[in-house]
Amino acid sequence: MTNAVKRIGLISDTHGLLRQEALQVLRGSELIIHAGDVGKPEILEELRKIAPVVAVRGNVDTEPWAQALPETAVAEAGAATIYVLHDVNALDLNPAASGFRIVVSGHSHKPGKTERDGVLYVNPGSAGPRRFQLPVTVARLNLEEEPLNPEFVDLEIRSE
Repeated sequence: MTNAVKRIGLISDTHGLLRQEALQVLRGSELIIHAGDVGKPEILEELRKIAPVVAVRGNVDTEPWAQALPETAVAEAGAATIYVLHDVNALDLNPAASGFRIVVSGHSHKPGKTERDGVLYVNPGSAGPRRFQLPVTVARLNLEEEPLNPEFVDLEIRSE
C-alpha cells in the first residue's frame, strides 16, 4: 500500500450483506480493511470500486473463493503498519514488539477500541445482518489525527 494513505475505512462481519449505508460511509477512504466474515466475493468487488482493499478470511468464509483470502494480513498506511486478523483472540504475536501501530479485527460483532503498549486495537463491529442487540457499524480512521481515534458509524441510525 502507498505511504500517502491517510483515510482508512474499517469493515467486518458483512456475512454476505453489504449495505448501501456502509458504502456511503466508506466513500473517501484511500484504503479499506475488511476484517473477515466477508460472506460473498461480490462484497470485496464493490469495496474495491471505492479504494484498494486488504481483507482476511473469517470463520464463515469457508467456500472455495475465500481460500484466496489470507488468515492474517499486513497493511502499510502512511507511517502506520497495520496487522489484520478476524479474531483478536487468535493473535499469535506481540504487535508492539513486531512494529505494528494498529491491529484490526472483527468476529465479536462489538465495535470498540483499546490501546495497549502503544498499539491501537480496533474492531469496527459488524456491518452485515443484525446480530443480537448489537449495533450495525463500520469505522473510519484518519491517520493524520493524533492520538489515533477511530470514528464508529452506526449504519442504522444513519439510514433513518
